[in-house]
Amino acid sequence: MSIRDVAADAYREAAPALVASTLGGLFAGVVLGGMRAELRLVPGLLVCVPALLATRGNVYGSLGARLATGLHQGLIRAEFEADDRLVAAGAAAMANGLLASAFAAGLAFCVLLALGRTVAPLGTLVAVALVAGLLSGVVLTGAVVAVVFVGFRRGYNPDALVGPLVTTIGDVFGLAFLVVGVEVVLGVA
Repeated sequence: MSIRDVAADAYREAAPALVASTLGGLFAGVVLGGMRAELRLVPGLLVCVPALLATRGNVYGSLGARLATGLHQGLIRAEFEADDRLVAAGAAAMANGLLASAFAAGLAFCVLLALGRTVAPLGTLVAVALVAGLLSGVVLTGAVVAVVFVGFRRGYNPDALVGPLVTTIGDVFGLAFLVVGVEVVLGVA
């Protein structure tokens, strides 16, 4: 196989995921633009947004990489059934996502307080981040498993799909679930 063939195969596999990522990123921007009321209700939440979104991509992207490696090595099968390794990997990703969400909210609170900026109470920021982290984690765990397994079954390299798709899904749902988090924690609708 020539270098040109390898490059063409890589482009064929990655292009749809990158297009979906671009469109999803634009949609996430629209969601963020529509969050003005929630951002006003919880001062400091905007400072948390980049950290929370990056956390989703990092945690669940690494989950996808672990699953892809497990598939390539034959340690797991691309079947939607309970598997101890799959369940443990999903639970670890959820725990890491929640821990990182709470840490990001706590750090944002401390930095804003040290800078003398207006900031919501620590409990509010952490609670919003945890609600969003939990809901995002459920969606992203399912999305990662689906993307990796379906891609692998169809002959795609899951590593080419996971990065763009998981970060995009994390951005869109992460922002949407921040809105839900504000509504749940503050009791507004």
